[in-house]
Amino acid sequence: MQLIEFLAPHFAFVSDPTAWVALLTLIVLEVVLGIDNLIFISILTNKLPEAQRARARRIGISAALIMRLVLLATISIIVQLTAPVFTAFGHGFSWRDLILIAGGLFLVWKATKEIHHTVDLEDHQDTMIGGETLQLSMAGAVFQILLLDLVFSIDSIITAVGMTDEIAIMYIAVIVAVSVMMLAAGPLANFIAKNPSIVMLALSFLLMIGMTLIADGMGFHVPKGYIYAAMGFSALVEGLNMLARRRRKAKAGAGH
Repeated sequence: MQLIEFLAPHFAFVSDPTAWVALLTLIVLEVVLGIDNLIFISILTNKLPEAQRARARRIGISAALIMRLVLLATISIIVQLTAPVFTAFGHGFSWRDLILIAGGLFLVWKATKEIHHTVDLEDHQDTMIGGETLQLSMAGAVFQILLLDLVFSIDSIITAVGMTDEIAIMYIAVIVAVSVMMLAAGPLANFIAKNPSIVMLALSFLLMIGMTLIADGMGFHVPKGYIYAAMGFSALVEGLNMLARRRRKAKAGAGH
């Protein structure tokens, strides 16, 4: 009974239609923002032995969910991260800016490194699409998943605060979004593993996302719509290329 009385004020929004609109909007936003993280998780876990990939994704995404819920519990501190702590080059840098820049630099470094491994056919160490030597451990993969999710989590939580004041709505949106990530991670990772050309496209997405995070941290905000439109157009072109390659193979097979 005491638990119900404690939770009742937090779920008073259920009778407010505008709160439901905010919830649905925030869920969609969290899912869309999670695409960046999902691409990274899919590429990263594909470097593990096949038997460990699904488990690494489950552990990484589950730990990321717990971390996001903990961050939401400290939302008053997260909001204060937008306050400038020092000024340089005419821009007041906050802790959020520094976290975005650090996360962007990590993504740019990671994507550049993996593009090199993918392009250099003589380099069989730590490749994206398999190889004789796999240097990445499951613990290393989970750690990198959590590291990058921390960057995206802080940014998405600050965005959520601007949309609603209801903490329960934020919790529900995060749980639903991470659940969608959990369901989509396996199929996306398998699709990337079966289509090597998609690896380079996904790495280019990570490179672009990394540069966008750095720009955002430096005070140059790039609208998310432009980024996802570019990613969608590139994916569409690659999809047409894959369809054309399949038809050529089918035609060649029928000719024999």
